[in-house]
Amino acid sequence: MRIDLHTHSHVSDGTDAPQDLVRLAAQAGLDVVALTDHDTAAGWAPAVEAAHEVGITLVRGMEISTRHHDLPGRPGVHLLAYLPDPTYPPLVEELGRILDGRQGRVPAMLELLREHGIEVSAEDVLAASGDAAATGRPHIADALVTLGVVRDRGEAFERFLSAGRPAYVGRYAAPLTDMLRTVTAAGGVSVIAHPWGRSRVERPDEADLAHLVEHGLAGIEVDHQDHSPQARDRLRAIGGNLGLVVTGASDYHGAGKIDHDLGCQTTAPEELERLLDLAAAAAEASGRTTPGVVRP
Repeated sequence: MRIDLHTHSHVSDGTDAPQDLVRLAAQAGLDVVALTDHDTAAGWAPAVEAAHEVGITLVRGMEISTRHHDLPGRPGVHLLAYLPDPTYPPLVEELGRILDGRQGRVPAMLELLREHGIEVSAEDVLAASGDAAATGRPHIADALVTLGVVRDRGEAFERFLSAGRPAYVGRYAAPLTDMLRTVTAAGGVSVIAHPWGRSRVERPDEADLAHLVEHGLAGIEVDHQDHSPQARDRLRAIGGNLGLVVTGASDYHGAGKIDHDLGCQTTAPEELERLLDLAAAAAEASGRTTPGVVRP
């Protein structure tokens, strides 16, 4: 069984429609795929329809932007939330604040680009964002590609849009421990995405993760393209020590991210079952109506 638990559609910063992503997952030979757009459940409905159409198991989720100030050098943490009730008011409120932060920094970033002699209009960015729940940095990057300023998103982030680069502007992210509790209260289950990716700082370490388990953390994404084999081995050992679910996934973004093809990293079936058991327990404890797994 081939299981990919981390993908993005054009509802956030991917390039495929949710229903097309699900069809592509089936074509790639996946048995299970999770749709985890950034900070939104807006793509779930068309993904469900496509999952029934092509006969693939769908796990509904989202990747939530959080911040943890107890992690020096690595405060930003992406939290994969699986199967929460998307109507739970505290979750809705926080996701709204995060999406507003994404959208709100775009004019300031465009102004900084103009100060560096690069003319990108709000209309250019809107054309790139399409049906996304919020316009953000990836769509500015796509506009720069369309205008011929850079070759691809990677170059746009490296030259202009990443932290410390000329056009970077910070934004709101939810406190990590608060969001762990919120996801649990919404009947969902939480996994930290690519915990040691995109950074040479190996934080959160085992002590950090042990602390986060106390607030509801269920798992860590170990098998990811941004982790070296050595990092995967160490994270897998930490996961075993702490009893965490260990997942793997592509972090697929369509044409928006190279070398992250559907199914390039996968989750073991027994780890998925552990994750779903924890989600079922959280749903029962919350008393909320949560989205079930969509099965063929």
